Amino acid sequence: MQSGTVYTKSCVLPNTKKAAAQICRELLGEVKRHRFGEQDIFAIHLALEEALTNAVDHGNHGDPEKTVAIDCFITPEKFDISITDQGSGFDIESVPDPRQGENLYKTEGRGVLLIRAYMDVVEYNTLGNCVHLIKFRGQAVPHKI
Repeated sequence: MQSGTVYTKSCVLPNTKKAAAQICRELLGEVKRHRFGEQDIFAIHLALEEALTNAVDHGNHGDPEKTVAIDCFITPEKFDISITDQGSGFDIESVPDPRQGENLYKTEGRGVLLIRAYMDVVEYNTLGNCVHLIKFRGQAVPHKI
């Protein structure tokens, strides 16, 4: 791959786990072609799977009539993606901390925490149905959250 090569992908996916897994494989292939290190690839893979699962299962509530939009930009220096579902959104501040009290034993609620730990930038739109993630090449992980 030549230095400075840019990969962009904008698409609308059916709201299925199969479509989410397929785009995840495709984007991880591009991250590898851009020669990201193993730690970066692991971080991107974890965050991408979590964010896509959240969009399909929680944002769109598994509704097969809904879709998930992807806007991705990959350079040798960074992985940058926005994932938007058609759900009504949520308030990120209302998500309980899975490291506290009764939340320790719940089987859900760790995805947002993991995404924050492994990505360098995590931003949600005002509605809460779009997450913007950035991972810079070679940044230490996980981050303190």
